[in-house]
Amino acid sequence: MYDLTGFQRDLLYVIAGLEEPHGLAIKEELEAYYEKEIHHGRLYPNLDTLVEKGLVDKGQRDRRTNYYTLTRRGRREIKARDEWEAEYIPEDFEA
Repeated sequence: MYDLTGFQRDLLYVIAGLEEPHGLAIKEELEAYYEKEIHHGRLYPNLDTLVEKGLVDKGQRDRRTNYYTLTRRGRREIKARDEWEAEYIPEDFEA
């Protein structure tokens, strides 16, 4: 996951947290988090990159709507990232 941008990592986490989300659902989640509009020209090329890297699968719900799911590799990458973060942020960490 070291070669992903922060935005791409956030995409992975949103996809992991939703059940077969479509692009618009992912976009809405990220807009709520970032508190600003996410343009299609940013969203879909980054989703395609995650598909190309084998981290996300893209399926087709109908002719206009695709959905996204994590691959096994994508789940492993999130787990590895969580373990790496845990090395630096103790469980009892308080902000």
